[in-house]
Amino acid sequence: MICGFDYGTSNCALGIVQDSAVNLVALEGNHTFLPSTLYALDRDLITEAVGRNIQSIQSRQAFAELRQNALARAKRARYEEDIADDDQTLFFGRAAFEEYFQWPEEGYFVKSPKSFLGGAGLRAEHIHFFEDVVTVMMQNIKQRAEKTLGAEITHTVIGRPVNFQGIDAEVSNRQALDILTTAGKRAGFKEIEFLYEPIAAGLDFEVAMTENKTVLVVDIGGGTTDCAMVRMGPDYVKKDDRRNDFLAHTGERIGGNDLDIQIAGKHLMPLFGMDSLLKTGLPMPTQMYWNAITTNDVSAIATFNSLETKNHIHQMRLDAAEPKLIERFLRMREEKHNYHIVRSAEEAKIGLSDALQYSASLEYIEAGLGATITRDELTKSIASPLEKMLNLMESAIKQAGEKPDLIYMTGGSAKSPVIRDAIQRRIGDVPVLDGDHFGSVAAGLTVWSERIFR
Repeated sequence: MICGFDYGTSNCALGIVQDSAVNLVALEGNHTFLPSTLYALDRDLITEAVGRNIQSIQSRQAFAELRQNALARAKRARYEEDIADDDQTLFFGRAAFEEYFQWPEEGYFVKSPKSFLGGAGLRAEHIHFFEDVVTVMMQNIKQRAEKTLGAEITHTVIGRPVNFQGIDAEVSNRQALDILTTAGKRAGFKEIEFLYEPIAAGLDFEVAMTENKTVLVVDIGGGTTDCAMVRMGPDYVKKDDRRNDFLAHTGERIGGNDLDIQIAGKHLMPLFGMDSLLKTGLPMPTQMYWNAITTNDVSAIATFNSLETKNHIHQMRLDAAEPKLIERFLRMREEKHNYHIVRSAEEAKIGLSDALQYSASLEYIEAGLGATITRDELTKSIASPLEKMLNLMESAIKQAGEKPDLIYMTGGSAKSPVIRDAIQRRIGDVPVLDGDHFGSVAAGLTVWSERIFR
């Protein structure tokens, strides 16, 4: 079978064509979207699971040679933790969240691993581990889809952002695509192609168009914002070569996760002492707080988890005018609730799409702990990343040399009225249409997979 595969920063989805219609496959109960999360009882059990799920004996043996140290550690972890061979060791999607929320300090939790792909300065062991994380997630999704469909999936088109990272984009993109290709092959896909995610979102939209237009497609994903200026409509939809129809594309590593981090920093971290004062009257240093919640940055999280940061926070508690806030921060760090806090910020962002005020509960930290956030306050807190998104849109229009007839919005954060209002003010009197905020990319990838593999 042939599929389109949206390996997203926030969610994953897989689509196929059945009876000439695009359908997203149920991956978790009735849900066609699986959160991009993984919880493992031990980090090295991720590598072990990859090896066990590689179908080709030759490929499995080659992988075992490449990862012999990690596999030896996994064997030792099973012995020390008394984990039986048939015990469940990995949890995906909503189940991963549930395990993390219940046992945050016990296992190894990964959210949005796509955000790390293409990162600068990664050593070989880091790249190998990211390969394993992505592979085991792809293996899991492919197996779920094949179980639902009752057939093997062999060919896929995988979505990719315009740029995975903002620094040294060409090298970054090559590294990320190499990881995705390796993971896809180990997951069992025999043929893999890639397509820009904003173009995929546009292809899904184009199927329903009744007249030709120049469209600015804006895909605000979890990790990146990507824009494409595309000529679309009935005269273009059946063309196999669309290169001349894609007038411009821009993209940067700024997405929904960055909005969540800003919301967490401005509205939730003050509950842990951020913006408080030292006994000297000077402001509390803030970098350790930003490191805690910048969950899409490997180096920031590593720094936050370091012994040096732990000692620094202990010293801050002695120097703080309000030491109880710093004690709360220490407890949050020890119990590894920093991902949970960013999740609470994301829920606030979603809630403020439909309401003017939202009460964020942090009961998992402490009884009665929480913060009330208004939509106006959210608007101010996300001003910096939102400005970068708007600049990407303007840059795509400038590259194309013409104004769009309409703007087509997709991606989870595109639902926010704050973002939509900002676009209307910046771009001007251009109609803004909504796509399927979570399914457009997967559907477009599926359309393209049928076109190139059939």
